Amino acid sequence: MRLLFYFVPMLLLQYCFLGSLAIATFKNLTTDQSALLAFKDHVVDPRGILTNNWSILYPVCSWVGISCGVRHRRVTALNLSDMGLGGAIPPHLGNLSFLVYLNVSYNNFHGHLPSELGQLRGRLKFISFSRNKLSESFPAWIGVLSKLQKLGLRNNNFTGPIPNSLFNLSKLEGLDLRFNNIDGGISSKFGNLSKLEKLNLGNNNLQGAFHLLFLCISAFACLQNSFLINKIQNSIFRMTLALCKTWSIYFFESNNLCGPIPPTIFNISSITVITLYENQLSGHLPSLTGHSLPNIGLLSLFKNKLIGTIPNSISNASKLHTLELSENSFSGLVPNSFGDLRFLSFLNLGNNQLTTESSIAGWSFLSSLTNCRNLTYLALASNPLGGVLPSLIGNFSASLQQILAHDCKLKGGVPQEIGNLGGLIALSLRNNELNGTIPTTVGRLKQIQAIDLQNNNLRGTIPNDICHLKGLNILSLSENKLSRHIPQCLVTLISLRELYLDSNELTSGIPSSMWSLEYILQINLSSNLLSDSLPSNIQNLKVLTYLDLSRNQFSGDIPVINAGLKDLAYLSLAGNQFEGPIPESFGGLTSLESLDLSENNLSGKIPKSLEKLLYLKQLNLSHNRLEGEIPTKGPFKNFLAQSFLWNYALCGAPRLHVPPCKKLNNSKGSKKTALFVLKYIFPCTISTILIAMVIIFIVRRRNKRSTKNANQEVLLPLATWRRTSYLDIQRATNGFDECNLLGKGSFGSVYKATLSDGTNVAIKVFHLQLERAFKSFDSECEILRNVRHRNLIKIISTCCNIDFKALVLEFMPNGSLEKWLYSHNYFLDILERLNIMIDVGLALEYLHHGHSLAPVVHCDLKPSNILLDEDMVAHVSDFGISKLLGDGGDSVTQTMTMATIGYMAPEYGSEGIVSTKCDVYSYGVLLMETFTRKKPTDEMFIGEMSLRDWVNKSLSGELTQVIDANLVRDEQSFFVKVDCLSSIMHLALDCCMESPDQRIYMTDAAAKLKKIKEKFLDDVASTK
Repeated sequence: MRLLFYFVPMLLLQYCFLGSLAIATFKNLTTDQSALLAFKDHVVDPRGILTNNWSILYPVCSWVGISCGVRHRRVTALNLSDMGLGGAIPPHLGNLSFLVYLNVSYNNFHGHLPSELGQLRGRLKFISFSRNKLSESFPAWIGVLSKLQKLGLRNNNFTGPIPNSLFNLSKLEGLDLRFNNIDGGISSKFGNLSKLEKLNLGNNNLQGAFHLLFLCISAFACLQNSFLINKIQNSIFRMTLALCKTWSIYFFESNNLCGPIPPTIFNISSITVITLYENQLSGHLPSLTGHSLPNIGLLSLFKNKLIGTIPNSISNASKLHTLELSENSFSGLVPNSFGDLRFLSFLNLGNNQLTTESSIAGWSFLSSLTNCRNLTYLALASNPLGGVLPSLIGNFSASLQQILAHDCKLKGGVPQEIGNLGGLIALSLRNNELNGTIPTTVGRLKQIQAIDLQNNNLRGTIPNDICHLKGLNILSLSENKLSRHIPQCLVTLISLRELYLDSNELTSGIPSSMWSLEYILQINLSSNLLSDSLPSNIQNLKVLTYLDLSRNQFSGDIPVINAGLKDLAYLSLAGNQFEGPIPESFGGLTSLESLDLSENNLSGKIPKSLEKLLYLKQLNLSHNRLEGEIPTKGPFKNFLAQSFLWNYALCGAPRLHVPPCKKLNNSKGSKKTALFVLKYIFPCTISTILIAMVIIFIVRRRNKRSTKNANQEVLLPLATWRRTSYLDIQRATNGFDECNLLGKGSFGSVYKATLSDGTNVAIKVFHLQLERAFKSFDSECEILRNVRHRNLIKIISTCCNIDFKALVLEFMPNGSLEKWLYSHNYFLDILERLNIMIDVGLALEYLHHGHSLAPVVHCDLKPSNILLDEDMVAHVSDFGISKLLGDGGDSVTQTMTMATIGYMAPEYGSEGIVSTKCDVYSYGVLLMETFTRKKPTDEMFIGEMSLRDWVNKSLSGELTQVIDANLVRDEQSFFVKVDCLSSIMHLALDCCMESPDQRIYMTDAAAKLKKIKEKFLDDVASTK
């Protein structure tokens, strides 16, 4: 009884304690809920993500972007990145007292960071407000967040100096303040941040001298500011480097560092990379002792102000594979000791003042370099080397791919031994004083893609041996003394994109075979002795952008050139003997920017059709026999008198220095003409129109049914491609900034870019070091050039150079289906997923059956290759490994399969058999993944169990166990949704049958999915 007397009060006390704890927990969670709802009410939410999800109808911990702790059930993480939110950041976040993780990056917030966030000092470890539009001074209150480990504020507009309070963050490991307007000096107190591992202060306005402790913060510090440094003190470096013996990488590129390079920097044995390029460093390159940099592989010092000779002791860096010393002021001889660098693969000494000895032996350093059996890149360009290119150049190994020796004052001839370099891809000897003939041995350079011998004194003919170079992309023989005819066999160079033969002594006509190079981009044959007339099949060059035939002896009429040359931007026929009128068809050259027809015998009027050339900026019609009124509309509003000088009888505006046009008074004649038209021509015209309308009506009715079956409403005309230069792409991607990187694949990387006209695009840059990337680029070009559909990604432009290939694609702002399926910040309901899969089905139906070409097999269908535009319309992308089946062929066999595991049809993976049924199989897998939210490569699918087997077993009554639970949350239409999902899974299994013959066709699959959608919409409507 006494025990009971003590036990009962203790029990009551415990219940009271637990009850109060539950009330406190509920109260605290209510505080978090109130803070988040207040936050939602004060921000701009254009996508409605928070508006539609953050509701008191659901528990706080289930809201989008919210994570709660297991113990206290309080909000511990808030991830609102990339939700399109805007406005000022409200102070209510400061009430989330248990918050550990805060990520609001990639949004449009502006203004300042509220100081109330300093109330989160007890637990907050991670903050990211990167990529917003925040401004005002750097927040000083951040220094109170004693637990903070990572702080990201990059790509904002913060100003002012870094506050001293920041250096109180003793646990800070990562600090990223790039791309702001932070100024002031670099404080020595950075040394207080003892745990700092990654520091990035790039692209600000910081200035001042280095402090030794600051230099030792991190081996990976990226310092890209405008440092105003007068001198790098050797004494500081000696002390600093003593503390940095564990460094392996030394990055100080793209600054304004000046002064000499301290020799002590080369005493750190652990360093493997030194990059000091694009600075203002001066003085000599220090000599290397026998113990200097024994492990260094990359030394990059280009674009500085270094002087003196390159020390022979450079060979002590025995593991060096990359050496870049270009764009300095090095002088003296090229060291013979380079041959001791056995691992050397990349050597760039261009743009210096290096010389050789006066004799032929002055190029003896090449003999030493031939010992570098791994050398792939040799650049000696823009040095006053002089001398003669010796025959020993043929002793390099097959690994040598590029020789750049232009602007070197070379004399003598091109040695025959150049043909020994079987691995050569690019040869540039332009702007020298070479003479003799082009050696026939160039025909042995089977891998060559670019030959540039421009501006020399080469004579003789263009050897037919050049026609053996099937991979030749650029041939430049301009400004020499080459004679006789242009080889007919150039037609065999199917890879040729740029041909420059201008300023020579070539005679005869242009061989007719030239106009068969349908993919050539630029042709310059100006300033020769070419004659004859121009054939009309010049318009076969469908992608031509530049054509210069000026200063020759061409005669006859200018051929009619229609819209076949729709990409032509530059056309010059000046200085010839053309006669007759300017063709009206020139108005179809819609891309034309420059047109020069001066110094010919052209007559007649200037065609009004030229007013349609909206891009035309330069026009020269002077020194002809043109007459009549000068057009006034379109680009003619901007042209000056110089465009029309010395013609026969032109008239127009006074600003053009021509007489005004006379207005003829023919009122009586006009009346007679009008009466004739009304009496005779008008009735005939009306009758003709009525008959034509009747015929069109009958034909349309007859073809109405076939039109519907062919899904013509989703077809689009072939794209009008425009070629884009590498410079345009570099500018559009901000120098391929990783900030614009959308994703990486096995063949290339995709960047978001903005073209000069403000258009947002996606640019796919191919990794050309992979042989398959070349094929991938060609495959995508071939497929997307010939097929067009609403649900296929569209090529806007291409860039194809010797060392750079890229596709410019339409930008899909809503990303990939994979992002929407697996990101917690996004959600697709059943109808949205159905619409996407119907879009994909229509695209595949078109590829397999809906165009005039042979069937196209995509071969790599998966969520990451399904892209969504602003209206959530799906577009199938990435045709890098697609196959175009032969005429009448149902399948092909290939030796290597490159599709993605899990989506690959069995016969493709085991036997390499490719057919349209492979895509059907992948489509079935994609259907299952889209509605189950399970990848076919999920770790649960091991052994005999696969996604297909898992779904198949569930159809016996456990479907709700496999479908995405988020799709059936609404109880009101639960059974309607389950019925719809069951039909979808049955269709998916029909697509994924083991045997290709048992699978349905994409035409049937797309039609069935449309019917499933229609039934679902009817059933939902009936439940309301």
